[in-house]
Amino acid sequence: MTTLTAPNRWRETTADIERRSESINLSQAERTISIAAGVKLAISGLKGIFKSPFSSIIKLGAGGYLLNRGVTGHCELYSAMGRNSLEPVNVNIRSSYLVNKPRQEVYDFWRKLDNLPLFMKHLESVEIISDTKSHWVLKLPIGSAHVSWDAEIVKDEPGYSIGWSSLPDSMIDNAGKVTFQDSPDGEGTLIDVVISYRPPAGGFGGSIAHILNPVFKNLVDNDIRNFKQYMDIDGGMPSEKYDNEPVAIIIEETIIDSAGDELKNEQDSKYSPHLDELNGKPGNGAPSVRL
Repeated sequence: MTTLTAPNRWRETTADIERRSESINLSQAERTISIAAGVKLAISGLKGIFKSPFSSIIKLGAGGYLLNRGVTGHCELYSAMGRNSLEPVNVNIRSSYLVNKPRQEVYDFWRKLDNLPLFMKHLESVEIISDTKSHWVLKLPIGSAHVSWDAEIVKDEPGYSIGWSSLPDSMIDNAGKVTFQDSPDGEGTLIDVVISYRPPAGGFGGSIAHILNPVFKNLVDNDIRNFKQYMDIDGGMPSEKYDNEPVAIIIEETIIDSAGDELKNEQDSKYSPHLDELNGKPGNGAPSVRL
């Protein structure tokens, strides 16, 4: 009996498959974007090969690199940096700015969490359930699907600060804190906003980890800054008092890249156990809000 065997060059062992899988360090979204950009550059390079040979060769080279990056799922630069975009991104954002509105008015606006979707476009809705509890619905960057969770206000100092956190077993761990101070001239409000999103541990985490990517991080950051413009509107019209003044002067705006003690619940962190777990472990990029 004759046994047919495939040539060695066509055979792929389990070890080969595992090695190839381990070399993948790009998310599916990045691979798709790389392929699309590579095709576009390659076509542009081919079209201009006779008119602009030098620039066309550069485009073809860049297009080939991007195509290889997308097809293989491996980025040498990421590998050298020790970066892996398959790992979920913890979205931790902080913005501080001045709004030309009285402190109590600004606090009252934030205290009604269902106002947040008015300027935070990444939120579909926030429904008030009780005086402290609310139901949040997050828009996904792509498609029409949504992710929702329940949250509770865990700290409230009327006129001065608000802190909230998602309830246990939520699909996304979310925590936030906003503090309000009178501006030096007493006519405006200094606002400090810290918001974190993090994939939860366990089964839910893997299913929604792809949502928390750099694109989403930039979206949330922009939404927070939109509050400055929004507060210049009274009933949909520009405020007369500040008609000739900027609604807000940005003082500080940073992305929080490591765990610290900014987002820690001083009560008992029972609504965000990951905050307790990650406190005191700087450098892991996890949300850490001191409420």
